[in-house]
Amino acid sequence: MAALSKSIPHGCYEIGHTWQPRCSLAVLHVTQGALTESLRIYGTLYLIAAILRKRKLDYYLHKLLPEILQSTSFLTANGTLYIACFCILRRGLLTIYMANQATETLFRMAVARGAITPLRHGEVLLFCITAALFMFFFSTSSESYVVSVGCKDGLKGFTYSALKFIVGKEEIPTHSFSPEAAFSKTDRKIKHCEKISQRMNLLALTKKLMDKVCKHGPRHRCCKHYEDNCISYCIKGFIRMFSIGYLIQCCLRIPSTFRHLFTEPSRLLSLFYNKENFQLGAFLGSFVSIYKGTSCFLRWVRNLDDELHALVAGCLAGISMMFYKSTTISMYLASKLVETIYFKGIEAGKVPYFPHADSIIYAISTSICFQAAVMEVQNLRPSYWKFLLRLTKGRFALMNRKVLDVFGTEASKNFKDFTPKLDPRYTVVPPELPLELS
Repeated sequence: MAALSKSIPHGCYEIGHTWQPRCSLAVLHVTQGALTESLRIYGTLYLIAAILRKRKLDYYLHKLLPEILQSTSFLTANGTLYIACFCILRRGLLTIYMANQATETLFRMAVARGAITPLRHGEVLLFCITAALFMFFFSTSSESYVVSVGCKDGLKGFTYSALKFIVGKEEIPTHSFSPEAAFSKTDRKIKHCEKISQRMNLLALTKKLMDKVCKHGPRHRCCKHYEDNCISYCIKGFIRMFSIGYLIQCCLRIPSTFRHLFTEPSRLLSLFYNKENFQLGAFLGSFVSIYKGTSCFLRWVRNLDDELHALVAGCLAGISMMFYKSTTISMYLASKLVETIYFKGIEAGKVPYFPHADSIIYAISTSICFQAAVMEVQNLRPSYWKFLLRLTKGRFALMNRKVLDVFGTEASKNFKDFTPKLDPRYTVVPPELPLELS
């Protein structure tokens, strides 16, 4: 149990910025590292997003750079202000410690203290529940459904667009939709295309073969995937999202691979033949195929298209996370779901609106994560700890955590071999003397 009643006489140089005795220079070092890393992260992110969204030249000339700089300054301020406040509030270390209250970091802390027992495959179960509710909201998002039923509980903005891209608009019940009429229209268009393509011998034969496989199988009258039968519809969904997941993971590995390309050329093969590439692909591909397969099955069994099918299909599709277990994804989507439900409650007048709630929640969450990064790194998400190291050019690992062990959080557990080389001219407690508790 943490010994909260203890205090330590050390200054901020002896605990925090052990690489530089002057506070101003230490803050400058962290700022430089955070600025460089933030520019790299957001520069790449916004550029890829702009390309995928097919932005026009005007966006690249007038909006891209300001957006990158805005996000960069935001992330840089996180690292800079933290180390600055660490120096300003050097006697208020226990105040920061008391912010240790919630989120995944708090869950890890509770597990480490034996307060709770983690549930096996808990992230998968959470994802199943989250996916079920998200897909239900998605299925009630069509405009015709809103008009005919008067329901406004669907999704909006990026979340709706993302799910529409993943599972397709064919999975949104429209209720006022005529499957037979739409199929006739699509069928006429396909036949017209076939007449044109028959002039090309090889392509015509290939297309005819694909048509036989895809169009002449079983398809329920309520299914809106008119160019495919239910089986090929699910298979195509798997192949498409598997490919996207594989390529995403490949792109994420490009920076680290090319950094070592000249020293270790063999690492280039790992860019394409990596276990994580196939795991993410299998996760996304199976999610889509299970969701679509379950939806088709329920349409066949119940002989109707119903938004309630999305609850069952989404829950079963959540099992796909077994291929790519990620607490990060589960927690993020669960938080996003809570946010979505909260805003729906505001629209319905059921819950009050709190101004600047997002800023307050972010500030609290940041304080908790940074608190753990100082006092108990072993309970912080490893990927987030690596991010903090990149953001500060490794300086977060140079803190003198051995003097913090008196608080009972095993602060130096992962840093047993590290002892900072301090200049005795700037220390409060001589480095060679043992720590005396007050």
